[in-house]
Parts: sequence; structure tokens; C-alpha cells
Amino acid sequence: MSPVDAKSVEARCVRLKAKAENAAALAPVVERHVLTRGSNDLLIEVKAAAVNPSDVKAATGLMPYAVFPRTPGRDYSGIVIDGPAGTVGREVFGSSGDLGIRRDGTHASHFVVEADAVVEKPKKVSWEEAAGIGVPFVTAMEGFRRAGVPKSGETVLVFGVNGKVGQAAVQIATWQGANVIGVVRRAEPYEGHSNAPIEVIDASATDVAARVRALSGGKGADIVFNTVGDPYFQAAHKSLALRGRQILIAAIDRIVQFNILEFYRGQHTYVGIDTLGLSSVATGAVLRDLGAGFASGQLKPFPIKANAVYPLERAREAYVAVAGSSRDRIILRP
Repeated sequence: MSPVDAKSVEARCVRLKAKAENAAALAPVVERHVLTRGSNDLLIEVKAAAVNPSDVKAATGLMPYAVFPRTPGRDYSGIVIDGPAGTVGREVFGSSGDLGIRRDGTHASHFVVEADAVVEKPKKVSWEEAAGIGVPFVTAMEGFRRAGVPKSGETVLVFGVNGKVGQAAVQIATWQGANVIGVVRRAEPYEGHSNAPIEVIDASATDVAARVRALSGGKGADIVFNTVGDPYFQAAHKSLALRGRQILIAAIDRIVQFNILEFYRGQHTYVGIDTLGLSSVATGAVLRDLGAGFASGQLKPFPIKANAVYPLERAREAYVAVAGSSRDRIILRP
């Protein structure tokens, strides 16, 4: 393809000019930039783009490799308006570990991404719902890919079960036939979709490990998905079955007490997941593993509330809402 064959478009893009001290100090602006794709890229008209906590963290300097100025945004849904033969008109969605962090991302009217990065949007899923799938489901699925996808009858314990990654982990594990136990920090029911009933443990009132062993016939959890990190590290460790695997995706304090003897005698495996290390193409491969689940309805996107959808011009409000630990999936709609 020669340069004259490629379509150019003037995109409206949210821009972060420089690192902000905190979320309240964020000052995104909307600028116009001309975009042109490379020979193996797609030019996508964005229908919706999610805002993730990592977008805000990168904007406030917590990721030293984040570039400035840039357009943030990792998750998206949209229509291909220019690309290799046979791609134009496709309705797609996707996510990325580098978009919006190391290069311009999806908080824009249009963006450019590799052709192998996108996934077909399920017909029954709205643009906003598709844009909200990305990071939470990729994190959950990559954790299970690395630790071993749950088998039917295995016990999966999810700490932080009502967070978006926690809910995605429940959906995937119950889709695979696992028995799932969720942990919450105070008394509340599980809020998300599940393909089977799940037991919920209130960590403020119950010894988590003892309850997990009681529910699993004394065995413990084959997989622990710890979405919170160090506050639950010991409870997670003590809940593991022989040859159990703990997946870790977050931390508050970086240092934990670690009983090496119990670790190796339990033949345990600890798996660290950082989806920021996945390229757009690698992220697309993870999402494709979930395609059959969304097509069958056993996996469901997060519901999107009308008041959680913002235009690009109100990006700052969207970022502040995410920084304030909103439980809603926050969406930008160009």
C-alpha cells in the first residue's frame, strides 16, 4: 500500500500535556490531530472507550514509562473505516497494554491499531458494553491462562469479588465449571453475573481460610485470584490447596511476610499479572479466548449506567470519577 492509498482523518483527541500531581490536578484538553494508518494497521472510528484506573495512574506519574503529551485510553469499541482488504466496516472491540500509555490511545474520535489486535464485537453487545469488557476481562483471563484455566469441579477463591476484575474472574471460572467462592471486606452480596451460585465470605466477620476449607471438604482452593494484594496475602496463602496457585494483580504495601517452608511444602505457585506488559496484539489474543463465552451469553459485559457515559469534552470528570473508586464502568463516547 502506498501512502496515497491510505485514508487520513482529522481526529478529535483527548490530550494530556504533562504529568499531573494527582487526579484533581488533571487538565486534559481536546485537540484535533490528523491520523494515517500503516500498511498493517486499522483506522478505527471510536464508538465508545472505557476509562480504567491505569489511565489515571499513568496520568499522575505512577508509570514512569508513560509518554507525554499523549492521548490516553486502553479499551475501545468501534468501526474500521480504513485498513487492509476485507477489514473496512468490521465492528470491533479490544484493549491494550501499550495504547494510551506508551503511545496514543482510544480517548478520541479515531485511533490507529494493528489489524491483529481487534476482536469482532458480539452482535448482542452494545458499543458501550463492548468498550467496557477490555482490561477487567483481559486481566482475569490472562491470570487463568498463566495459572491454568480452571477445570470443572476445581475450587476458585476470588478476593475482591465485587471489583470488575473479580467479577470477570467469577464469570470465567463458572463458565468453565469451577466452584467459586468470593471474598468481600464487609457484608454484601455478589453483584455480578455468574453461571452458577457462588458462596460469599465476609472477611470482616469470618476466618476466610477456615471457611474455604470447610466449603471444599478440607482441601482448600485450587486457584486463588487475589485482586487486592497484600491485605489478603496471608488469608490467600492459608486458603491454598496442595499445588494451589495464587494470582496477584495489585498491591497497596509492596512487602509481605512470606513463609517459604509452607510455600514449598504446599507445592504452591504464585503468578503475577501486569496487563500493561501485553502488546495490543497479545491482548487481542487473550480476548479471542473469551469470544465463545460472550457469543453464548455465558460471559456478559458489565452493565453501563447512563450517568457513567461522558463526552470527550468531559474527560476530566470521567477520570476523577475513576480516581474516586467509582464501582461503575466509566465510558467516554466521542
